[in-house]
Amino acid sequence: MKKFIGCFIVITLFMMLSACSNEVSVQQTRALPKASVDAGSQFGVDGNINIGTIDDWLGRDDVAYIDVRMLVDPGDYDKIGGDPVLSGTVEGFQVVPYPYLANLTGLPPEVAASQYSGSTLFTLTWDADGIIDTIQPNYEESEMIIKDLFPEDKAIFLMCGGGGYASFTRTLLIELGYDPEKLYNIGGFWQYNGNRKVHVKVSYGENNAKEYNALHRLNYRLIDFNQLNKKTSY
Repeated sequence: MKKFIGCFIVITLFMMLSACSNEVSVQQTRALPKASVDAGSQFGVDGNINIGTIDDWLGRDDVAYIDVRMLVDPGDYDKIGGDPVLSGTVEGFQVVPYPYLANLTGLPPEVAASQYSGSTLFTLTWDADGIIDTIQPNYEESEMIIKDLFPEDKAIFLMCGGGGYASFTRTLLIELGYDPEKLYNIGGFWQYNGNRKVHVKVSYGENNAKEYNALHRLNYRLIDFNQLNKKTSY
């Protein structure tokens, strides 16, 4: 009887593992829909793959998952209901802050008053309609770094806090020659209610009275501007 029960447990576990494996396999092989901007979205969030459906599209080898928020943003995002600290993300996402890629424009006044204004890989100008007019690399390595951080041979899922930085990043990449159909603005983490959250802000101590932003839990891609060579000709 004990042998029978043991065999039954082993078979059950095997079937459960096989089911999980099949689920992952189906998820991996399911064709990605082409990026399609939701016309009703303020920031051009994708209509199919977004913060509400992202759990169904995680763990794929053919996708680069990029969170474009700063670890601690100087912009006062708490004034518009956001969080200036990257206090959580989604499993599998790497952090590549958009403000280090190109200069900012069009942020809400409450945020713009204290937005990041330091070094960037590129300098942009915009026309009267807010469309990118010119784009200039600020460093000899700017284009190489972009290619390393955003692989052209994969689909790219872009996430930020509310959708704005992801939209800026998508527009920048398109301007740099990336395929728009492979660039997905999945929207803002602040609206994420899925099951694959990486908790960065943690509580500890007696009665959890203390808080700590465990930024070491993030897969952060460093851009060290001190090592780059200023571009002197275009």
